[in-house]
Formats: sequence, structure tokens, C-alpha cells
Amino acid sequence: MSNFTVPGLTEGDAKQVIDVLQERLTAYNDLHLILKHAHWNVVGPNFIGVHEMLDPEIDTIRGNADEVAERIAALGGEPVGTPDSHAPGRDPLQYPLNKGTTTQHLTALNEVYDKVILDSREADQALGQLDPVTQDMFIGQIRAMEQFQWFLRAHLEDGNGNIPGGQ
Repeated sequence: MSNFTVPGLTEGDAKQVIDVLQERLTAYNDLHLILKHAHWNVVGPNFIGVHEMLDPEIDTIRGNADEVAERIAALGGEPVGTPDSHAPGRDPLQYPLNKGTTTQHLTALNEVYDKVILDSREADQALGQLDPVTQDMFIGQIRAMEQFQWFLRAHLEDGNGNIPGGQ
């Protein structure tokens, strides 16, 4: 870590924020790889719609990772995005499918989004009032992920407003 941070934030506070940001960076890297994996392996009815729907979300999540990494650097930290950057004891996001139907992939992605959104909301709350700039960034990222999860759920929803086997 550098011997500087942004004006108005102590180095100790910056370190706390950087730790939260690093966890989000790792999760976003996991998520964009999972999304690309689903993109390559989805088959069946509505294939092309789902296949093409995933591309903009992949770009958004990769953009989130970039924004988080740049925030870490701005705070004086060193963003770590290498494959071995998973902290010891941290479990990467899991994804159970290879080749599967659109419904199978959308159901699995919905579950992944539940976890990432919940963890992102908890990260935002963990900051308290420590760094409103980072919180603002998280809020925008969470809003975009919630919108995409709505897209996933709209594909899965039955005529009565239920998601079979899910929320």
C-alpha cells in the first residue's frame, strides 16, 4: 500500500475500504467468468436471446471490476486481479453447469446473483459512512446487477408471478 490516499480519508480508513473493495473485485472477476461460461454453454429454446442477453452484462460486470480496481489504486492500494488472488480460505463463486438449457442456466445464474448482490449490499453497509464515494459506486453497481437479475427472472417467471424452484 502506498503512503497516501485520497484527501479526507486516513490511511487506516483507506485500508479498510481497500479490503472491502478487493473482495468485490475478486467476486466480480468470478462473476464475469461465470457469465461468459454460461454464454458459451447455453442451449435450447430461446438460446439466441439468452446468449446475446449475457454479453452486455458480461461487459458491465467487467466494467465494475475495472472501476473497483481503479478505486483501490486511487485510495493508495494495489488491486490484485490475478487468478491466484483469491484470499486463502475464500471460496470462489460456484457454478454447477456446463452445457445446459436456457432455463437451467438462468436458474443457476439467478442463484449466483442472489449471492453477489447480497454480498455487495453487505460490503456497502460495512463501509458505514467511512467512504461515501465508494458507497456511491457500490450503489450504482448493485442497481445494475439487480436490473439484470430482473431480466433473468423475467425469463423464468410463470404466468402467476412465480419463479419455479426459486424466489
